[in-house]
This record gives sequence, structure tokens and C-alpha cells, in this order.
Amino acid sequence: MSLRPEQLRSHQWYGTDGLRSFSHRARTRQLGYLPEEHLGKPVIAVLNTWSDINPCHVHLRDRAQAVKRGVWQAGGFPLEFPVSTLSETFQKPTPMLYRNMLAMETEELLRSYPVDGAVLMGGCDKSTPALLMGAASADLPTVFVPAGPMLPGHWRNEVLGSGTDMWKYWDDKRAGLIGDCEMSELESGLARSPGTCMTMGTAATLMAAAEALGVTVPGASSVPAVDSGHDRMAAASGMRIVELVRQDLRLSRILTREAFEDAVTTVLGLGGSTNAVIHLIAMAGRAGVTLRLDDFDRIARTVPVLANVRPGGGPYLMEDFHFAGGLPGFLSRIRDLLHLDRPTVAHATLRQQLESAQVHNDDVIRPRDNPVAEEGGVAVLRGNLCPDGAVIKHVAADPNLLKHTGPAVVFPDYRTMQRTINDPALGITAGHVLVLQGAGPKGGPGMPEYGMLPIPDHLLKQGVRDMVRISDARMSGTSYGTCVLHIAPESYVGGPLALVRTGDLITLDVEARSLRLEVTDAELERRRSEWTPPPARYERGYGALYSEQVTQADTGCDFAFLARPGEVPDPYAG
Repeated sequence: MSLRPEQLRSHQWYGTDGLRSFSHRARTRQLGYLPEEHLGKPVIAVLNTWSDINPCHVHLRDRAQAVKRGVWQAGGFPLEFPVSTLSETFQKPTPMLYRNMLAMETEELLRSYPVDGAVLMGGCDKSTPALLMGAASADLPTVFVPAGPMLPGHWRNEVLGSGTDMWKYWDDKRAGLIGDCEMSELESGLARSPGTCMTMGTAATLMAAAEALGVTVPGASSVPAVDSGHDRMAAASGMRIVELVRQDLRLSRILTREAFEDAVTTVLGLGGSTNAVIHLIAMAGRAGVTLRLDDFDRIARTVPVLANVRPGGGPYLMEDFHFAGGLPGFLSRIRDLLHLDRPTVAHATLRQQLESAQVHNDDVIRPRDNPVAEEGGVAVLRGNLCPDGAVIKHVAADPNLLKHTGPAVVFPDYRTMQRTINDPALGITAGHVLVLQGAGPKGGPGMPEYGMLPIPDHLLKQGVRDMVRISDARMSGTSYGTCVLHIAPESYVGGPLALVRTGDLITLDVEARSLRLEVTDAELERRRSEWTPPPARYERGYGALYSEQVTQADTGCDFAFLARPGEVPDPYAG
């Protein structure tokens, strides 16, 4: 089936004989376009998250031209829309606070303008889920263009991965192993080009998830940002969206239950970021699919980790992964775990898309009989400390700490932790459990990436490089260590984490999927009766809306009024 011009959504704006259509055509002439350039053609919105202060996306200004070139070549009419940029490197208190704002912006732009389909351009951690959440709610034909990873970092004779090596060398500096001269050199070598972090951090994980969902052209998720192949991928995406509009292949036909299960399988098999748990749950909810923490844990037990990429595996980076076969090669090794008969934006079925996929380096993308780990890289924990769940990236943790009981050292907020972590009076040893409160969705605010709590300087100097750390925060996908994250409900709303006291024993048992506060129920009830809610973080503005509407980590941290089902009519174009 191919839509006729009068069946296009944009026809409501341009194609009638009324005053409004006359005005829309006149204003398009004002933009400098001839009637032949746009009338009767699919109108494609190119949503671009480029910004001067977002190094992950700074090249997308140029890539948008390649997308538009592809749209023109295929007979469409491209219109570029600047949308919010979510820069993980600069935006405070965290771009997670603004993920839902970009999702709202995406949905409303696509709904309110005369567009027939969309190309979404993003990649830095929160931009991928935000764009896809909004697009899922708008439900137009859609293609996602990933920003792609930056080039590998270099320092002296070392190949660097940002930000994994940032954490490593910062700890080395605090331990007295390197000094200011070395750190100055590292500043210039850690991030050498435009693009996202080149480790299997949150950006790489979510771009891979988008490809696994079927919303990119094949192989798109790992093309290096500065490679000429990235331009070609962008142009191919522009060409493809025009055909999707003509077929009326809407995003709802791509984002199925099966697609999300395959995305979860992919994330776990890559040893990907824990942040993907929150984002995939939120994205699925926008697509009308119920995805739960237990789905991640169930699937994790069936899929091995095959991507030998930092920080969960090693020593390779995303450019190595790309040239080893990229996501098509990776997926070809877990075909039996995937739903191969579902559609993608590029092929009638995922099976067809993977027909020619190959792996070219068995050490980067491991065969099934030689995995990096036997089970998926993220475990879901339950217990009296996290009744609604918590997560841990156990493949990036010290194996000796995956079963551990130790006394808690509690920090009520991140600033207090920064100020006191090295206080000798705390008496922190390697066996203690560091606990951070007040860092969840409402308490953070925005659930910042505070979860990789720093190890005290005196322990670093003794050679300690990991401890059990527990919080209601997130952590960067480039981070590592025995960090229990996303505790739900969070401490700010009175979850059990708020009741932990310094000296309480905490037991972590990853194999048993358990996290327990060794305090009696009666004592917890006594503490709960004494607990008082903290003051509101915001009195007005977007922050107040966020605080009122954001859900907890186990349900994706979406806004309640956006996550609920319901119809939104197309506007009357007049």
C-alpha cells in the first residue's frame, strides 16, 4: 500500500481550499519554497538535539544536512526542528530531570505541526529514550539516527575509554599514584572527537537498544560519530523515512511487546548500563507495553554477556565493537533468544535483517561457548530495603563483594557525603557499606548519577578499589563497582532506605537476588513513626511539575499524566 497525496497527514494543512490552507501555503512561500518542492510530498520532521554545549551531539548540525539530503532524494520534504539538548556532561542537577520535558516537546511538536513522519537525532544518555517516548505517544512513522561514539581516547601508551578511565585515574590521583601533570594530559586525551562515550555506557547501550527495537537502519547504533559512514547512515535514514510514510508504517507497529523483550535481551547481553532498565520501562509504557523489573531478571538468566567491551567486559571500545560486526553481528549470535518475525523500520522481519550479519572478531563479540559472563549483566534485587526493587551491574563489580554483610555508614545527602567521606572519625573500613539517601527521582532531584560513591582516600591508598555502595540514585553507564542502585521506593518519599542508621548491618546476596537491612520489623516501624517528610525541593516552575508527577524508578520515572493510557486527538488544521 502507498498513501496517495491526499491521504497524507500534512494534506490537512496544505491541501484544502479554505483560508487556513491558503495561509499555510503562503507562509511556506515566505520560507522560500516552491509549490513543487513540497505539495503532495511526505513532510518529514527532523528533530535535532544539536547544541554548542553538547559534545556528544555537536556534529548533528552537519548530520541533519545528510538526513535532509536523503529525504529530498526519496521525494520527501524535510523540515528541521531544534529541540532540547540533554547534555550529560554539563546539565545540572542531571539531564534525567529533563528527559520527560524533551519527551513532551517531541510529542507535541510532532502532533501540532504539518508533518507525516519523523527522523529523531540523538544519542547522549537521556536523549534517546526522551525522543522515542515522545514519538511513541505521537505515533507517526519514525526513524532514529544515533549520534554514534567518539574516537578512542589516548594518553601516553594507554587507550582510554570515557568516562570509565576518568573514574579510574581520578581514584589514582586521590591515592597519590599520579599528579596534576598527568591529570592535565588526561584532560586533553580522554575525549578526542564529537560523539558519545565510546564505552558500553548509557549512550551506547540506549543506541543499541533503539537498534534492537527496530527503529534504526541496520548497524546504525555503533557507527563512529566522525566516520564518513555516519553521514551515509544519516542519508539512508532520511531516504527510509519517506518510504515508511508512504507505507503508513507507524511506530506502534514497531514498538511491540516482542521488540521490547528483544531490547532487554540485547542490553543484558551487551553488559549494558543499568540506566537502560528505567528508560526501557518508560519507553515501553508509552508504547502501551507493560515492562517490569522482573522481566529484566527473568531474561538475564537466559542470555550470556558476549560483548567484551568496557566497563562490563574489556578491554575493547565501541569502535572495536562496530568493526567486529556491530549490533547485527552481536544479534546474529543470540538469534534463538529473539523474536525474529517482528518488523523493523528497514525490513519486513528482524530475521530478514540479520540474514547477512557476521562477526569478524571473536574476542570483541564472543561466541556463545566463550562468554564474558554466563548471565546477563544486570541483576534485580528484592528485600526489606528495596520492596519495589533495586538493580546492580554485577558484571562490573568485585566478585568477592557479591555476597557481603557489613555495617552501614549513612550519608543523608550527596553534599554531606562529599564533605565528610574522608573524615577519620567515621572509621570507614573496606568492609563497611556506604549508604546514600536523598538521591532518588524526587529527592535528588532528578535521580542524579551519584551511585558510584567515592571510596575514602585512606582506603584508596591501601589499594582498595571497590566497596559495597547502596543508594536510590543512578550511576553512569561508564561507572563500575559493587553499586546497588535505583532503590524503590526512594528515601525522599519514606522508603525503607530513609530508615537506615549508621551501624546497621546490611546483607547483599546477588546470587539470591537479595538486599536486606538486618533490623527487626518492630524497630523499622518505630523508626518509620518518627520519620518526617523532607521539605519540597521546588516551590514553582518545571521542577514543581516534575516533583508532583514523576513516578518511581521501578516504573520508569515517567510523568504520571503522560504514562497513563488515553487518546489525544490530532489538532484541527482548519
